[in-house]
Amino acid sequence: MTQDDLKRAVSAAALDDIDNLLTPDAVIGVGTGSTANHFIDLLAARRHDFRGAVASSDATEARLKSHGIDVLELNHVGTVPVYVDGADEIDARLRMIKGGGAALTREKIVAACAERFICIADASKRVEILGGFPLPIEVIPMARSYVAREMVKLGITPVYRDGVLTDNGNRILDGYDRLFDDPEAMEAALDAIVGVVTNGLFARRPADVLLLGTGGGVERMTR
Repeated sequence: MTQDDLKRAVSAAALDDIDNLLTPDAVIGVGTGSTANHFIDLLAARRHDFRGAVASSDATEARLKSHGIDVLELNHVGTVPVYVDGADEIDARLRMIKGGGAALTREKIVAACAERFICIADASKRVEILGGFPLPIEVIPMARSYVAREMVKLGITPVYRDGVLTDNGNRILDGYDRLFDDPEAMEAALDAIVGVVTNGLFARRPADVLLLGTGGGVERMTR
């Protein structure tokens, strides 16, 4: 199976997983990225079964609307029964690195408001220790150099993601050369740096369910 085949398989599994939640009043949280796009495309066939969706990025909002799915403001919804999104890395405790597409802040907000977080990923995203994938950090533009210096103190090599502006009007620093054996503590330490909006460690709010696409089929894991 190709990587796209695996992404479609886990997206279909996620749709099956949330079948009982697709009610006329339901609002579904939807993530950002190539795997989430496959989920959106499949969700379109059920668009008349639920009220609408909360999008974690402008790109996701546009894709949802292109399928005729209503997009609602999170402030008007409050909580969502489920949030479905991919990951750049995920470990055995369902802690993740996310934000390769620079949507980490809105992704983390929607995840925080979700009663259940379903991560859909292909087998290449499963790791023993987080940190092989560069850790995205969204920063206020004027704080970029300061945050970079503070990252160095934490043993992380910062690289400015040139030309990238987040949906929130901020910049991205990608962190290299550090594995995270205590991702919860590192998530808190990075968020405490003045000028950091948020970072791509999803450890304090990990996924509740992982649907992992493998050559042998979709594996379902819970924490």
